[in-house]
Amino acid sequence: MKRLLLILLVSLTGVARAQTRNEFVIETKNVHLVLSVGANQKLYQSYLGPKLTDAAEYTKLQPEHEAYVPAGTDNLFEPAIRVTHNDGNPSLDLRYASSRTEKQENVTTSHITLKDPKYPVEVTLHFSAYFQEDVIKTWTEIRHQEKKPVVLTQYASAMLHFDAPQYYLTQFHGDWAEEMRMEESKLTNGTKVLDSKLGSRANMYQTPVFFLSKNKLADETTGEVLAGTLAWTGNFRFAFDMDEKQSLRIVAGMNPYASEYKLPRNETLTTPAFIFTYSTQGKGTASRNFHLWGRNYGILDGNESRYTLLNNWEATYFDFNEMKLANLFEDAATLGVDLFLLDDGWFANKYPRNSDGAGLGDWQENKEKLPNGIGHLIKEAESKGVKFGIWLEPEMVNPKSELYEKHPDWILKLPNREEHLYRNQLILDLVNPKVQDFVYEVVDKLLTKHPNIAYIKWDNNRMMTNAYSPYLKENQSHLYIEYTRSLYKVLDRLRKKYPHLPIMLCSGGGGRTDYGALPYFTSFWPSDNTDGVERIFIQWGYSYFFPSIALSSHVTSWGKQSLKFRTDVAMMGKLGFDQEIDKWTKDELAFSQQAVRNYKQLSEIIWKGDHYRLLSPYEGNRAAVMYVAPAKDKAVLYSFNLHTRFNETMFPVTLQGLDPQKKYRIEETNLFPGTKSNFAANGKTFSGDYLMKIGLPISPDAAALTSHIYVLTAE
Repeated sequence: MKRLLLILLVSLTGVARAQTRNEFVIETKNVHLVLSVGANQKLYQSYLGPKLTDAAEYTKLQPEHEAYVPAGTDNLFEPAIRVTHNDGNPSLDLRYASSRTEKQENVTTSHITLKDPKYPVEVTLHFSAYFQEDVIKTWTEIRHQEKKPVVLTQYASAMLHFDAPQYYLTQFHGDWAEEMRMEESKLTNGTKVLDSKLGSRANMYQTPVFFLSKNKLADETTGEVLAGTLAWTGNFRFAFDMDEKQSLRIVAGMNPYASEYKLPRNETLTTPAFIFTYSTQGKGTASRNFHLWGRNYGILDGNESRYTLLNNWEATYFDFNEMKLANLFEDAATLGVDLFLLDDGWFANKYPRNSDGAGLGDWQENKEKLPNGIGHLIKEAESKGVKFGIWLEPEMVNPKSELYEKHPDWILKLPNREEHLYRNQLILDLVNPKVQDFVYEVVDKLLTKHPNIAYIKWDNNRMMTNAYSPYLKENQSHLYIEYTRSLYKVLDRLRKKYPHLPIMLCSGGGGRTDYGALPYFTSFWPSDNTDGVERIFIQWGYSYFFPSIALSSHVTSWGKQSLKFRTDVAMMGKLGFDQEIDKWTKDELAFSQQAVRNYKQLSEIIWKGDHYRLLSPYEGNRAAVMYVAPAKDKAVLYSFNLHTRFNETMFPVTLQGLDPQKKYRIEETNLFPGTKSNFAANGKTFSGDYLMKIGLPISPDAAALTSHIYVLTAE
């Protein structure tokens, strides 16, 4: 009888603890992430998904998954953190210690501190919930009070848990000129890893973004899906670890590959943020959440306007002088763009920059090409009513340069090994504070001397190989992490002095496309591949996570499509031109001038409207997207025929995002001179309800490589 009474008392105590346990509800408009402290004082993830009306009901859940699982004790699967203590003990035990929450208008941030009861190590988990955007940002801080440095061999930004019969992963991979190729697959038991080991140009093969679908593969409008990305411009790692019970844990953060981290006493390792959103209505809703968050919080001046521009690269490459550039200023003015961008080749004298084999690091105007200097070019451009921008690659160096000769200790390269060049260049040791000062001063001196520079293209054309930092000495395993941190230090300094200067983030195309860098940049260059058809696929992939205002999209000579087709594609992002305009026909010039005017009229909708992907190029020979103004009073609709077959049947396309009660007048725009619209609905009016249920035949013919842009205006 006594034993039965004791069992009953223990059971009742367990019930009481479950009812009074600490609960943390990370809340956005439609999503809850719920964490709870168990009877053992460990922190568990109780729930992640659509929010319950009554949050009190979360106490009915029985937590099973430790929120941030350490290595070394009873964990048998992928850990979030692994530490070796001063005495050699390779384990960690994390128990709840304290928490606090702060709220600033739309953003609520929760801080939960966990401590090891035996060792003076603590881990703080941070969660910022962006209520209106339905986005959560989470990161980790690790610190300790042991006498000597502890060694960290894993240090995730986030760990999330799921339970479902099956999961599907959407990932994005590629290479130079073939970025953001989408691939979808069912996850199986074991561990699937997406990662990068490239260091400075980390996103070249894998982009740090993904979708995870539960139960079934999500499409644009249906399915339960998590979209995630890491705000880090260095090596990343996403591990999807499924156990024998179909429980899945996602471990996201910096890649610990070759990055054993020795953390000194009283110092803090702060991981980059893992940013995610959760949708029960497919990938489209998740994308629009990211777009809104990106404009409001993730991209520099994400709700401000952007310049249209003319770049000289394809017109001149390295072969130009002041006269050629003056003619291009005139072309830019004639075209009607806002800015002229001077690309690579304007600098260095001892080893002039006449190819990619020399001059990087020697950032003085080339006297032969530009005898009157940058200041003269700025005045010439402004006299035509055009602003002036310039290309830089300040993190890099050619062996054939004065900088390399003067500072061989400033270069990342292995001792006792041959140099490994990529694009004839090496990387500066940005971890070295002297190098940080140099890179900062390259930009600062140029802007101080020429304050009317209105735009910078910041390039980075190689990844790390044979990498060794003379500055780090015995701490070489810190290189990958400290290089990225050092880049942010330089960018922080620049943004304090030049807070709103437009800078395009370029990296040989999409080698750097992440929300770690974008707070310092106003746009990024998605790919050096500007072929119209290829760009539809590339921009389609990026559009899942980045708003169109962030995608620099130029009309170039790549591709065999018509000028109209290539221009229509570029008008889905931040429009620019990279062409020899003096070789255009009269009609091509007239078309492009009108396209620039059209774009300036529509850009607010394109940049800030709700983005809907209607027809996927992955699923057929067509692609269609639309942007709807927040007030739903105007929309822009794009239709592209790709490699369509002879007499291929084109079914009507149902639109999305309109007000069903409004009436919309539809007009085709961006027509080539001398052509008329053959769109049967041109100039007609339809209800939003009709357009979203019955749709429109937006491809009036089946001709391959043709395009159409329609403007919908509410009446």
